Amino acid sequence: MPALRRTLGLLAIPALALATALPAATAAQAAPAAAPAATAAPTIRPDAAAGGWLARQLVDGDHFESVFNGTAYPDQGLTVDAVLAFAASHGSDEAAARATAWLAKPEILGGYLGDGTTEAYAGATAKLLLAAEVRGANPTAFGGVDLPARLRSLQTAEGRFSDRSQWGDYSNAFGQSLALIALHRTPGGAPAAAVDFLANSQCADGGYPVSFGQTTCTSDPDATALAAQALAATGRTAKANAGLGWLTAHQNADGGFAAAGATASNANTTGLATQALLAGGRIGAGLKGWSRLVKFQQGCSADPAVRGAVAYDATGFNPANGARATAQAALGLAGTPLATLSAAGARPAAPTLACPAPAAR
Repeated sequence: MPALRRTLGLLAIPALALATALPAATAAQAAPAAAPAATAAPTIRPDAAAGGWLARQLVDGDHFESVFNGTAYPDQGLTVDAVLAFAASHGSDEAAARATAWLAKPEILGGYLGDGTTEAYAGATAKLLLAAEVRGANPTAFGGVDLPARLRSLQTAEGRFSDRSQWGDYSNAFGQSLALIALHRTPGGAPAAAVDFLANSQCADGGYPVSFGQTTCTSDPDATALAAQALAATGRTAKANAGLGWLTAHQNADGGFAAAGATASNANTTGLATQALLAGGRIGAGLKGWSRLVKFQQGCSADPAVRGAVAYDATGFNPANGARATAQAALGLAGTPLATLSAAGARPAAPTLACPAPAAR
């Protein structure tokens, strides 16, 4: 079971799930039960509509699940992604509060972060620390865990944040970047050695790889988007700008971005890249990405049950990956940097997409 938990918690979730495989998930999203999310007035804002739809997909109103070999397991990584999406969309705060409380349960927390002794996962710890900060929770006592201290304990002498696990080290650039962003928001700041480690991983073409220590440095759009945000937050402006330049050079003609090794734009990669571009002042490229995300979003011609959701790609909406795509797309639709993202002032209820009333017959 620990190995299966590790696969579901860290490997199955693209990009923001940290020690992950990119967009094709290893585990399918479970069919959600009806969520008791309060519904707000309809909205015309794409980010708010995306967040509202996502809130209504929460299982029991407070978490997501993934299915592996026919069995549903709690999906803490996707639940954290949703918490960040709710903050970015400035709504669905009641759902975000329930999800945060669920994440803080000891049995849920331990299954995601590890026990902190023999098992401790850098990527998951970094992302949960960021979510706690975004929610305004006390990160030094989240579910009884001092998240900043736990994360700092996983930094190696060379500056890399690495897993401590019998199952191997799955840490990568996603976790390194989010660790820098999250620790930058703490009183102690991000360690200089850790910033140097990420900055020095840059490929010759200006982008950043997912995996460290490879013989050939291959830039990855998801990793580059997160690294650019992390390096901008920690004062490495030139390094961040080089990453943004690599992103703009690899933007598709439709405004979107493709995962590494693919050619077709997808919402997950486009969401992260668009967020990084808008946060970094690349407004022209950022707005092109934003427009691609809006085209992926399910509008008023779609079934009412999926309006506001974001399809993974142009093949159409798929419930198996809709929540993951919508959570990451919401970040790009909002454009708020992860370094300053906050749930403060978010509206409590989950809005629906504003659509004209059906014509009377």
